[in-house]
Amino acid sequence: MKKKLISIVGLLLIAMLALAGCGSATGGDTRTVKIGINGDDADLWRLIQQKVEKDHIKLKIISFSDYVQPNEALNDGSLDLNAFQTITYMNQFKKDHNLKISAIGSTVIAPMGIYSHKYKDVKDIPKGSTITIPNDVTNAGRALKLLQSAKLIKLKDDFDPKGSIEQITENPKNLTIKPVAAGQTARSLDDVSAAIINNGFAVQAGLNPGKDALYKEDPSKKSAMPYINVIAAQTKHKNDKDFQKIVKAYQSKEVKEYINKRDKGATVPVIVSIEKIKDL
Repeated sequence: MKKKLISIVGLLLIAMLALAGCGSATGGDTRTVKIGINGDDADLWRLIQQKVEKDHIKLKIISFSDYVQPNEALNDGSLDLNAFQTITYMNQFKKDHNLKISAIGSTVIAPMGIYSHKYKDVKDIPKGSTITIPNDVTNAGRALKLLQSAKLIKLKDDFDPKGSIEQITENPKNLTIKPVAAGQTARSLDDVSAAIINNGFAVQAGLNPGKDALYKEDPSKKSAMPYINVIAAQTKHKNDKDFQKIVKAYQSKEVKEYINKRDKGATVPVIVSIEKIKDL
């Protein structure tokens, strides 16, 4: 009798475990999504994590210190998503390296700025000064346009945003414009009069883009659209429903309010259709 009772209990336990397994397979499993970022934005992504937990999505955040590895890792499948770059940079990079990645959602504009350890106003930058700018194609063009906006140089009327310093037509202060790796611009500040630094690298260097920039881009202008940051995925997975849920969470009202409060204008949330910017 005792053996029979144990047998019945055992069968009941097996049945319960089977039912539990069925429940997990039909929607209880959690999917881990690996997302690459540049710098330390973990606090923001923890908020997004809270919003996608109900969809059984767990974000694994991997931080990089450059603009190359996050795209290569996405292309080879080491990452599922990345969120660190402008649409223009992504398009140029994937063309140059033959990558199959695509933008799936807009995030923010991070205004590029002119910084200096020696001067408080761009007007104070003396003749013959050296200014460092990022050397990658898209950010170099962006930096040159910023220098023109600050009235330090003038560019050709038909300036190609992917162009180089050869397109400078007027340089009244005889400035030396020195292209360096984007990650080195902030480190160059002690050696040059000024540097044009991408927002992420400025923050990593302890600078406050909202306060410390001598001059920065106006994100409200149409000309800033090529510099909208995006979330990217492998092209074959660009319509993945879980990835779209992550985009939706990033573009939510709560996340927008958090970014505005935290960054105070250093980054500006932007919601725009990928169709409008995908070819910039």
